[in-house]
Amino acid sequence: PPPPPPPPPPPLAEVALGYPGVHALWAHRVCHRVWHAGPLGRLPARLLSQLVRALTGIEIHPAAVLGRRLFIDHGMGVVIGETSRVGDDVVLFHGTTLGGRSMTRGKRHPTIGNRVVIGAGAKVLGPISVGDDAQIGANAVIVKDVPAGAVAVGVPGRVRENPPEIDPYADPALFI
Repeated sequence: PPPPPPPPPPPLAEVALGYPGVHALWAHRVCHRVWHAGPLGRLPARLLSQLVRALTGIEIHPAAVLGRRLFIDHGMGVVIGETSRVGDDVVLFHGTTLGGRSMTRGKRHPTIGNRVVIGAGAKVLGPISVGDDAQIGANAVIVKDVPAGAVAVGVPGRVRENPPEIDPYADPALFI
């Protein structure tokens, strides 16, 4: 039998009022502007970002560069570090970390391409790149570059280029 149709999207009021990922992104846009307003804006930007973290459970450094239409699903425990760059149309699930591996100056966090999906609990660490249309599996720990279109899973992350087409309605247990 054909798969059931997807459910309708939630009403806009529900999204605006009840989605912490949306609230964190709105606040980040404000914090980012304040951060870049000059040296006197950095402390207020950090303080506001910490207030938003307390309210939403999502920590986004004000200096992080986020693309358009980023979607943070559920959100609790998401961390996006200072030198992270995130492309357009990216999906981050709860518990995702875009973090560093050292305290050195300069680029310490990942660069995420466009249309990337990062699964729940995944850790993408260091100044690495994740290419466009890549997928990072749940709870993966990624410390090396992931090419465009590839799938990375496991600890440490193993990259599969040219993954087979996956039926979006297949039982997820088949892939464990």
